[in-house]
Amino acid sequence: MNKKMKSILIYSLLIGGSIIMLFPFIWMVSTSLKGALDVYSLSIIPENPTLDNYRRIFQDTLFGKWFINSLIIAVVTTISVAFFDTLVGYIIAKFSFIGKTVIFIAILSTLMVPTEMLIIPWYLMSSEFGWVDNYWGLLFPGLMTGFGVFLMKQFMGGIPDDLLDAARVDGLGEFRIFLKVAIPQVWPAISALCIFTFLSNWNAFLWPLIVLESPNLFTLPVGLSFFASGEFESRWELIMAGATITALPLILVFFLLQKHIIKGIQLTGLK
Repeated sequence: MNKKMKSILIYSLLIGGSIIMLFPFIWMVSTSLKGALDVYSLSIIPENPTLDNYRRIFQDTLFGKWFINSLIIAVVTTISVAFFDTLVGYIIAKFSFIGKTVIFIAILSTLMVPTEMLIIPWYLMSSEFGWVDNYWGLLFPGLMTGFGVFLMKQFMGGIPDDLLDAARVDGLGEFRIFLKVAIPQVWPAISALCIFTFLSNWNAFLWPLIVLESPNLFTLPVGLSFFASGEFESRWELIMAGATITALPLILVFFLLQKHIIKGIQLTGLK
């Protein structure tokens, strides 16, 4: 097989795979633009496209509130993980103290525990502190992550000690060294960590489903699950409109930060 035929075969496979992967999303958007009478039509292009479905989900449901709740949770946890995981990773990588190895191994061990096994301890803790059915109950499991600490510790370990010593000689305090010297050296890794954290918290379903009771506090995944099984159970055009809006922030994050996502995957693979 010559080089030209090989390229044609590769691109054909890639295009075919792309079409298969994109078809569910295309069908979702198409259905969201159809009227109630056309929703079961097999046509991908709506005969009478309408945006009325998008208007209805905001007027007739708490969808706008769910969107804001998801945004708050995703943004707050991302900021917390970016700061605290980076700080802990820096301390473990660049300081010597009694028990450092034990602490790091304990943090790594959390990566081997499935989330489902943590649900009961989380719920008992939330119940004890009165965090059931409020923002604190949603937030606390994701404010720090073992993966983030491990990732940032690996990158912080690559910063030359001479660079940090030079900053100390210049009179900088340890926290300012962390902010002014260490963080700029590992910014690509922090960017990747922020992206992965935002995406995972935006899509979180199991824990919000368990800890929340009030519809006003539902996040988008939980709200959509009740949305699909409640009043609009058979109104697929409305359900698909909600799912399309839910996917838009993820698509926007990908297109704006795809270079960071790809670079982050490469860097985490190397580390």
